Amino acid sequence: MDLLNNLHTGFTIALTWQNLLCCTAGVLFGQMIGILPGIGAPTAIALLLPLTFSLNPTSAIIMFAGIYYGVAYGGTVTSILINVPGESSSVMTCVDGYAMAQKGRAGAALSIAAIGSFIAGTAAIVLLMSFAPALAAFALRFGPAEYFALGVMAFGLLTVFGSGSPFKIVISTVIGVLISTIGMDGVSGMPRFTFGIPQLLGGIDFIVIICGLFGLAEVFNSIEEPEGGRLVHDRFKLSEVFLTWQEWVESRWAILRGGIIGFLIGLIPAGGITTASFLAYMAERRASKHPETFGRGNIAGVAAPESANNAASISGFAPLLALGVPGSATTAVMLAGFMMWGIRPGPLLFTTKPDLVWGLIASMYVGNVILLLINMFLIPAFVAMLRIPYSILMGFIVIFASIGAYSVNNSMFEVWVMVGFGLLGYAMKKLKYPTVPLILGMVLGTLVEKSLRQALVLSAGSLDVFYSRPIALALLLIALLAYCSPLIRAVLRKAGYGQNVVNLESL
Repeated sequence: MDLLNNLHTGFTIALTWQNLLCCTAGVLFGQMIGILPGIGAPTAIALLLPLTFSLNPTSAIIMFAGIYYGVAYGGTVTSILINVPGESSSVMTCVDGYAMAQKGRAGAALSIAAIGSFIAGTAAIVLLMSFAPALAAFALRFGPAEYFALGVMAFGLLTVFGSGSPFKIVISTVIGVLISTIGMDGVSGMPRFTFGIPQLLGGIDFIVIICGLFGLAEVFNSIEEPEGGRLVHDRFKLSEVFLTWQEWVESRWAILRGGIIGFLIGLIPAGGITTASFLAYMAERRASKHPETFGRGNIAGVAAPESANNAASISGFAPLLALGVPGSATTAVMLAGFMMWGIRPGPLLFTTKPDLVWGLIASMYVGNVILLLINMFLIPAFVAMLRIPYSILMGFIVIFASIGAYSVNNSMFEVWVMVGFGLLGYAMKKLKYPTVPLILGMVLGTLVEKSLRQALVLSAGSLDVFYSRPIALALLLIALLAYCSPLIRAVLRKAGYGQNVVNLESL
């Protein structure tokens, strides 16, 4: 009964005209961002953070959540129509979605993506609603040692689920942790890594870093690349977006399996919607009676990854709300927003801010319905956005990023710092260093350092506190196993395991 009462309270909050408007705006804006390649949810939320000071925290978080799971579907449109994923989570959708478009079934592919996202997303909300309070109650058993071990485990899991070289992932994480130490030491009060610059005494604002690392870096990268790609001229009718009965039968179990995989992966810090969509596609291919049809326009190859990425975007809120640990770059930016409003996500959030938590959860139901309606009836409008030259979009990105950085302290110093991080992000992309580990290291670096020092103070400097407490020991063992996973995979490959190669020629 408490769950139903809380949900009733949440809907009472979510269905107010202001929150309903924010949810609609967030979903719509997220959909647009997902369609336009190269911008991404972290950049969109970072650019909007300074503009939400006039909103109450609940309305702002509802809008940001709408952006997050709106982006999870938005990249599907370009993936299916022109074989260009708007987001990394839509890469696997290209494989069969574009093949379906070439066969004249683009409408069916877009339709099953919308329906699968809606079904899997709604089921994920039900599970989140049931699971998150229990996770929060369990988190009350966490002390400084457990939070330190949790942060280290999150760093370790990046080497398992992150894309790219494990060595580069570790380097990016270390850089993020080092950035988090800039400013005044919270214990001794001494400045660290400020180099005599008074503006650095308070550290580097997260908004400045995000605007540079995601927004400007993408602009710098796009300047040297000639604008290409095919313009979309096709106009879709409503009659073309409906599925045949046979297509529904072929995809219904893919939606279920993809939703389950996505929800479980989203619960893992650093799991992410990209990993969820890839694993869901691979699982569906293995479960299919005709795996040879994948890559040639199998509708299950669209339904599985699209269901997975939307479910993962919903379940990704569980570690953020219950543990205060972001599982992706987007939730890391949202964590910065929580802190900006003086709210610390964690196990006490469900008791200290129940209106915010349950209003957010209820708004996800509303957002999923809006998302379904948008994607079933406004496909022609989204396709028309693909005609906007990216050279025009780059100008708007620079303007909004500069305004966001300047508004932090009304100082040009932050703008120049943003430019510096833009160059860093550009260099990391050229050298194929992932940026998500840097963001996670920067956000969790302060938590890890603070928890480590608190644990050592409470134990009088003894390391026993980390292996005498079962939860901390278990988390540290998982972290150790995660860091050893590249070596384990290398040994297994040498022994002949995992030799199956995925055919991604249609990407």
